[in-house]
Amino acid sequence: MKKKKVIIIGAGPAGLTAAHELLKENGNKEYDVEILEETQDIGGISKTVKYHDNRMDIGGHRFFSKDDRVMNFWKELMPIQGKNSFDDEKLQREKPLENGGPDPEKDDNVMLIRQRVSRIYYLKKFFDYPISMKFETFKNMGLLRTMKAGFSYLKSTVVKKEENSLENFYINRFGKVLYSMFFEKYTEKLWGRHPSEISADWGAQRVKGISIKAVIKDMFHKTFGKKNSDNTETSLIEQFWYPKYGPGQLWETLADKVIKEGAILKKGYLVKNINFKDGKIISVDCQADGNNETIDGDIFISTMPMNDLVSGFKGIEVPEQISSIAKGLPFRDFITVGLLVDKLNLENKTNIKTLGNIVPDCWIYVQEPEVKMCRIQIFNNWSPYLVKDVENKVWIGLEYTCEEGDMYWNMTDEEFINFAIDELVSMNIISKDQVEDSHREKIRKAYPAYFDTYKDINKLIEYINKIDNLYCIGRNGQHRYNNMDHSMVTGIEAAKNIRTGKATKDNVWNVNTDKEYHEEK
Repeated sequence: MKKKKVIIIGAGPAGLTAAHELLKENGNKEYDVEILEETQDIGGISKTVKYHDNRMDIGGHRFFSKDDRVMNFWKELMPIQGKNSFDDEKLQREKPLENGGPDPEKDDNVMLIRQRVSRIYYLKKFFDYPISMKFETFKNMGLLRTMKAGFSYLKSTVVKKEENSLENFYINRFGKVLYSMFFEKYTEKLWGRHPSEISADWGAQRVKGISIKAVIKDMFHKTFGKKNSDNTETSLIEQFWYPKYGPGQLWETLADKVIKEGAILKKGYLVKNINFKDGKIISVDCQADGNNETIDGDIFISTMPMNDLVSGFKGIEVPEQISSIAKGLPFRDFITVGLLVDKLNLENKTNIKTLGNIVPDCWIYVQEPEVKMCRIQIFNNWSPYLVKDVENKVWIGLEYTCEEGDMYWNMTDEEFINFAIDELVSMNIISKDQVEDSHREKIRKAYPAYFDTYKDINKLIEYINKIDNLYCIGRNGQHRYNNMDHSMVTGIEAAKNIRTGKATKDNVWNVNTDKEYHEEK
């Protein structure tokens, strides 16, 4: 029987997972799989950037899922370290590992167990993320703000707003005062739009389970020992897995695996046109090394942005309405600056021990309205192996969102790095003379946005689903703000449909539409 040729556009979590799912079951007897990756990197936005022997995780990626298929697959690719606490990195290196498992000091192919700490920096003070009901929270807010927030929340439990915007979504869960303090300005900074202009779907996608009620419920479970991963909102988890050398390490491992299983991986292949005949896709036109190449196929799996996909359709007449919807789908582009510094001007007042006694945060959410910066990553706390001299240096990532072509995107590396340093200095997080090295990364179309023509996206999905041999998966492939695990599951479901001949694609599009899973940006 002649093999079917499957073309997968994109070597990120979704594309690589789909390739593995197609090849693992049949011993390479049914499908020839070819993966076309636009860049020279593996993992999409989940790649790891290496710079001067320090590594950057673009955007931060926690390995945690409520889908056992995903957790088991990650564990098969990279075994989990022994169960010692990583509260004290130096002590961890001196103690033998408990319960066996690979030793990250000796083994590279290992997943670390990390402690989740993320806080909000607001009013030049730290608040828990998500907001907690601790005394420290009320102390930082002050008596008057606390009283206003309390009455505002009580009002929100009685008077519910129609959830026709992200603003109303947040107010219904936190009240107007807490929304104004911790969500309004940050959301506008992140998306470049006021929350009143953003669809409530974003809240349902990313923070669907989090609320004051959820925080109180989580505290109850902690106090009475009833807490587990099944009754915990994702933003409230306390531990997660993390590859020793960053997320890109796992996806590079998976890429090697699918190549051994028979896939062909072509890097530097930019898909420009998607060619149709008799209503089906027959080939794609690519640019590679300055040359044009047409690649035939029987089945096509796309993780490329939906607007680029539809604009590349050739040999088929796309209705004007569909073309307009696709063209108008918005994105936020991403810039991150890596800074190597001697120290941070932030005192570790927690009971969590860290190497060098730096603050224990993985992320610090920057709520200060006078700066454009969204978050600060402290790579030392994601994995000590991301930092060349982890005992003496702090390697941080400063995260920004913008629009391709705006003033921030068009700044030179030197201009933008100096801008970012000045913002940190203005918050008294570092001193300018502490910076030893720096690096800038720009990522196009990092975050699918939920405004403009997004309101009509179901019409676009309905149109695309009528193309029998096309499957859209992954974050950009579905224009859905999915996590890595959700993106993987879209690849799993698409591969299952291909193997079984299932006609409907509802299962592919229904990933992460339940009400029990969420995560923060």
